[in-house]
Amino acid sequence: MNTRSKIFVAGSNGLVGSAIVRRLQSGGYTNLLTPEIDELDLTDPKAVADFFAAEKPEYVILAAAKVGGIHANNTYPADFIYLNLAIQNAVIHQAYLHGVKRLLFLGSSCIYPKAAAQPMGEDALLTGLLEPTNEPYALAKIAGLKMCESYNRQYGTQFVAVMPTNLYGPGDNFHPENSHVLPALIRRFHEAKGLSPNGDCLSQNKVVVWGTGTPMREFLYVDDMADGCVFVMESDYETLSETLLNYPDPCFLNLGTGVDVTIRELAETVKDVVGYEGGLEFDSTKPDGTMRKLLNVSRAKEMGWEAKVALREGIEKTYQWFLANQDSFRK
Repeated sequence: MNTRSKIFVAGSNGLVGSAIVRRLQSGGYTNLLTPEIDELDLTDPKAVADFFAAEKPEYVILAAAKVGGIHANNTYPADFIYLNLAIQNAVIHQAYLHGVKRLLFLGSSCIYPKAAAQPMGEDALLTGLLEPTNEPYALAKIAGLKMCESYNRQYGTQFVAVMPTNLYGPGDNFHPENSHVLPALIRRFHEAKGLSPNGDCLSQNKVVVWGTGTPMREFLYVDDMADGCVFVMESDYETLSETLLNYPDPCFLNLGTGVDVTIRELAETVKDVVGYEGGLEFDSTKPDGTMRKLLNVSRAKEMGWEAKVALREGIEKTYQWFLANQDSFRK
């Protein structure tokens, strides 16, 4: 890519997409296509085809997705598999039809088997059963990266993917029920101190966290993830040919920190950053999900990329963003 390349960032207003846009802009890229959802319905194949025909993007970063935590995945499994497949099918196929030079697909570490050996390398894909609580979402993401791989094999495209670990940061979803664990904890501890965004008094002497607190999770600051995405997009063809485009080697790259913490340790860190002085309790009647999900990031390091933002620093930055934007949040 060069700074004048026409780059379509699908899902540019979400947590992932907005971070990628920030990173591209800071790198001097000026020709970005970032349509709003009311301007382009990515689940509509005809709308996507018309967009590609009219705009003719040279590069595509597919960050659009239906995402959520355990509660959302359990409640809306049909939405998670249908909407993600619809988006992927439309965008990836049109990228091929219109000769896009390179496409980057954003996956998720939930693609790996529930009992995969830790840390999980890219070659662990499809070696066992998935975690049931997010299986529909995981299957959609697996289909997306296999679609990239298949188009590369049949048509010689440069469609690659990154598999980030749990993401967090500015622009996150802080919904009290449908968000991921880290932003949910930030909102819960903050509101336990006093008022919710809509003015309800929520002061509490303790905060209850789902599960036992013993599962371990890895967290990647979203701006680090964006840097990894642009790193892959800017990599020369020779480098990608030796790694991500060398079938049957995986066409995707793990992005993470290589360090994990227990949910209890995470909750205690968020509690400290927010400044909540009440108690902390774990509800063991709620699901824990997979007990450990740590990525092996050695492949990314060998290519020359690694994360920079430590967890506490990232939580502090995220909480400051939450404070600056909390008036816009609604239940």
